[in-house]
Amino acid sequence: MRAKIQWRDKVHFTAVADSGHQIPLDGPAEAGGENRGSRPMELVLMGLGGCTSYDVVNILTKSRQDVVDCVTELSADRAESVPEVFDRIHIHFIVSGRNLDEKKVARAVSLSADKYCSASIMLERAGVQISHDYEIITIE
Repeated sequence: MRAKIQWRDKVHFTAVADSGHQIPLDGPAEAGGENRGSRPMELVLMGLGGCTSYDVVNILTKSRQDVVDCVTELSADRAESVPEVFDRIHIHFIVSGRNLDEKKVARAVSLSADKYCSASIMLERAGVQISHDYEIITIE
C-alpha cells in the first residue's frame, strides 16, 4: 500500500492512495488553514470507523443477519500537549435490521475489536483506550 501527499499551498495538501482516490487535507484556521479539506487526525478517526464498520457488517452478513443499515459514531479525546495523540476513542454502532440476534451483533463488534480491525488494534497497541457499544434498531 502506498500514498502520496502533494502540497498545494499554505497548509493545504492533496492525498492520493493506490486506489487513485484523492482526499483534500487542510489545517485549522489558527495554523493558516482555510477549511478546504479534512484534518489528518480526522482521517485517522474516520479510517478507524470505516475499518471496524466494514468488519461488523461483513461478520453480520456472513452470520445471515438481515442488516439494513449500520451507522458508526466515534468520539475521541486527544492529549492537550504536542503530540496531540488520541488518548481515548469510543465507538458506538447503531445496527438496523430485521430479526437481528443481539448475541451475533455483540460477537461481531467483539471480533472486529479483538481480531479483525487492523486500525483499532494498531491504535490500541500505541496506547489508545478504545471502547465499544452498540444499539439495535429493529425494522419490521
